[in-house]
Amino acid sequence: MPWHARLSIDYAARDGRSVARFRHDGPLRILQSLYPEGDTICHNVLVHPPGGLVGGDTLDIHATAAAGSHGLVTTPGASRFYRSEGEPAVQQTHLQVQAGARLEWLPLEALCYSGCQAHNRLRMDVEPGGEFIGWDVTALGLPHAGQPFVAGSLQQHLEVPGVWLERGRIEAGDAPLLDGALGLAGRRCIASLFHVSGTPIPRERREALLEIARTRIDSHALGEAAGATSPQPSVIVVRVLAPVVEPAMQLLRGIWTDWRRELWRLDGAPPRIWST
Repeated sequence: MPWHARLSIDYAARDGRSVARFRHDGPLRILQSLYPEGDTICHNVLVHPPGGLVGGDTLDIHATAAAGSHGLVTTPGASRFYRSEGEPAVQQTHLQVQAGARLEWLPLEALCYSGCQAHNRLRMDVEPGGEFIGWDVTALGLPHAGQPFVAGSLQQHLEVPGVWLERGRIEAGDAPLLDGALGLAGRRCIASLFHVSGTPIPRERREALLEIARTRIDSHALGEAAGATSPQPSVIVVRVLAPVVEPAMQLLRGIWTDWRRELWRLDGAPPRIWST
């Protein structure tokens, strides 16, 4: 029997403190709110006790940041799309950032096991005056375990409605895409980091954020397989291809740290759960 899980998180500002209220249905939970950076930023860890999705399973996540609040959501470990006998496993996330709010969506990677039928959808609605930083990291197969991605598919959907849309499908049998020089060139980790503003980012600020990302990229071992661009005036995107997750995540975390400092004058430590 498939499992269907829903989780809703609502961030609000209360007397100078960002607070989170959440509701859930099924095996999807939020651990207690944490404040490692002070009262203004509420950190939460999203937990899926089953640890992965099989065919027919769905995870439906909805987070809203109200005016004056700042929420940060991460996970304690990788998401997993396991082998399916036919039906897709679906993770869909809808994030809403209201005017005067900030939201950070920083889950650890999604692992696509060979034979999976994975659908991963992320929608970001950012109102004028709202700001968002998030990432999406996906690994095809388990190279460290000697389990290559030889069957199945991943359907990926990233969207800022009316502003930016990326939708693609990776089939395990598509050798030109997976191994060709104009495709993934044998790399099996695909990572993107994005900053979205509810209004066009001023040109000078946009160029500063791109330069910050490119400086990190140029000094990193993955420099030849990474880049930063602004496909639309309110969106900045960093893309990385890597053989495995760890170096890609290291690069994204470095740029995320630099962007927070530039955008919000924040120098807080990364979520503690990342070091466990």
